[in-house]
Amino acid sequence: MNKYLVYLAVLITSYCFVTSADSKELVREFKGSGNKITAEFEVTAPWILDWRVTSEFQGGMGLQVDLVDSHSGEYLGKVVLTRWVSNGVRLFDESGRFSFKVSSSFADWTLRVEKLSRQEALAYTPK
Repeated sequence: MNKYLVYLAVLITSYCFVTSADSKELVREFKGSGNKITAEFEVTAPWILDWRVTSEFQGGMGLQVDLVDSHSGEYLGKVVLTRWVSNGVRLFDESGRFSFKVSSSFADWTLRVEKLSRQEALAYTPK
């Protein structure tokens, strides 16, 4: 009986360790409406941008989010472009200090930067 209790304890401990090692870690969250350059954030690869946009003006809203290198101010690319209430996730495999340049019309937005484990990044499937 003691052998089974030890086995069960090891199994539970292993499960807890694996679960915590594979969980996302929130690095930074930004919320707003209108145009804004977010505060700088530092993140190591791999990471995701989990974004959401809502609006009361379904046909007249728009959102564009650009990634900017905080150190140099260099434009690194467009990461979100939508004219509809929507949400999505974008995977990045580059570390650094960044900020987002948000251009928004008639929309409320949320941007969540989350650090992933290597296993989560490998399992990521773009939608």
